[in-house]
Amino acid sequence: MTGLAFGQEKEEERSKNPKMAFYFSLIPGMGQVYNGKLLKSAIVIGLEIAAYNACLNNLDLYNNYDPDDDDNYPLRKHRYLEKRNKYAWWIGFIYVYGMIDAVVDAHLYQFENLMESQLESEKKGKNKDAE
Repeated sequence: MTGLAFGQEKEEERSKNPKMAFYFSLIPGMGQVYNGKLLKSAIVIGLEIAAYNACLNNLDLYNNYDPDDDDNYPLRKHRYLEKRNKYAWWIGFIYVYGMIDAVVDAHLYQFENLMESQLESEKKGKNKDAE
């Protein structure tokens, strides 16, 4: 009776739905969590946060730029705007990469189990290569 109450599916019978992975990936890193790839999730979230912080930092430097104080600003004012735009693009690229990665991982979820399993002909004792 306890086997029925606490039973779990076999690892190879479980699969991940790519559509659900896409929906989860609308929040950065959550598609990777859905697929069980926690390290990838941490990397995606970390990269998003780093790009966002760099974008805000360069925007702050651009808005508060003082041309009379050259010691605190190694770059010219327009360079901070360019760097802000670059990091804004990186935020988008990382976001889209996370979405694509989550969907692809969901599609390939059973690939490792498939490659480790024996072929049907090997299970029956037949060798198709010898024919």
